[in-house]
Amino acid sequence: MRAFEDLVDEAATVDVSWSFDWLDGRATEERPPWGYARLLAERLGRVGSALDIDTGGGEIIAEAPRLPDRMAATEGWAPSVARARRLLGPRGVDVVAVEPGQPLPFPDGSFELVSSRHPVSPDWPEIARVLAADGTYFAQHVGPASAYALIEWFLGPSDRTGRDPQREAAAARAAGLRVVDLRTARCRMEFFDVGAVVYILRTCVWWVPGFTVDRYRERLARLDAHIRSHGSFVAHSTRTLIEATRS
Repeated sequence: MRAFEDLVDEAATVDVSWSFDWLDGRATEERPPWGYARLLAERLGRVGSALDIDTGGGEIIAEAPRLPDRMAATEGWAPSVARARRLLGPRGVDVVAVEPGQPLPFPDGSFELVSSRHPVSPDWPEIARVLAADGTYFAQHVGPASAYALIEWFLGPSDRTGRDPQREAAAARAAGLRVVDLRTARCRMEFFDVGAVVYILRTCVWWVPGFTVDRYRERLARLDAHIRSHGSFVAHSTRTLIEATRS
């Protein structure tokens, strides 16, 4: 394995463009058993209108072989908005920039299907509002304490009670939705060198807010030693699959 300084210096300067290709061979993450992209593609092929919230760069929607006649997506991070427009624009998708926490810029009852993969913070009243009667919300959410073994390596012990699936289901019901499916999965993550950790923390900036190599160099060095001794650093992501309908 290359020297610690080489690994962290490279990862600190490489372009972070919301693509995880750079991590190939350096980190792995197990996927949930249900196959969200496939299930979403099936649903997109059966409706006439759909909205994808917090679409990121639009990669999941782009996997669907068929899109509805009316397809929209929202995203709050400017680089991802630009990426999604490049990827989805040629397929007729209307990609709209929406700041987190702001209302969705669509009339009531606009969409038969609303989806989201890893939304920042599901706004259940807004989701219910833009769903048509008998419409469906289908999403994969980040679950409780996701990647916390890694996060707590840098930040210390933290509250692990957020993003509880049962609380999310209760909030969906309070907004007038009927939850028809709720599943959870715990997925193994492995990092095979410290550079991979630096890259992921530069990409998922909300995991360790204010992260820089200089600020956390001592803890990175200890993590590097752990990986060299154990072969990898292991954490676990958690995911929730939720499907809810509006009557």
